[in-house]
Amino acid sequence: MQLKRMFSTGSVKGTKNYLRTQKKYEVIRTIIYFAISISLFTAGYLQTGRRANLLSIVAVLGCLPASKSAVSAVMFLRFKSCKAQAAAEIEEHSQGLRCLYDMVFTSYRRNFVVSHLAVCGNTVCGYAERTDFAENEFNKHISEILKLDGHKNVTVKIFTSLPRYWERLEQMKELTAEVARTEAVIASLKSVAL
Repeated sequence: MQLKRMFSTGSVKGTKNYLRTQKKYEVIRTIIYFAISISLFTAGYLQTGRRANLLSIVAVLGCLPASKSAVSAVMFLRFKSCKAQAAAEIEEHSQGLRCLYDMVFTSYRRNFVVSHLAVCGNTVCGYAERTDFAENEFNKHISEILKLDGHKNVTVKIFTSLPRYWERLEQMKELTAEVARTEAVIASLKSVAL
């Protein structure tokens, strides 16, 4: 928990630089977990002079959470946070909207990295920095998930052009939406993101 507080800025899912700080957290946690297992094995070997001892069993069992942490670290190392310049420009246009940064959604076929999402009621719009973003596949995937969570008629649009995204953000400011509905959609999006 102390380690989690050390990286508290941006370490909450959906906040700016979440992926960057989560990478650091996952890598450090993995190193610590493996160090504990190695030190237990070493202590057992130095104590008894043999590999077959009780501390060796504990060390091997300690490799289970360490390995799980390593898988998580590898997942986070694959993705990058929203660029600082793009984030600053988006913030200028997204004042007053509920927003999420650094969202990674996974499906069976591909991963979708969305740098920024804005939610207003049943309208979800986002910005992906990669120009080869598979928008149709993403829309189908997220729409199915939102329907399963009970959110009907949610429109999803992802932009790869920053100026067009700014225009849409300005249009979204004109929309009126129930706060509860917006928060429910955000909760659903966070629950399925990495």
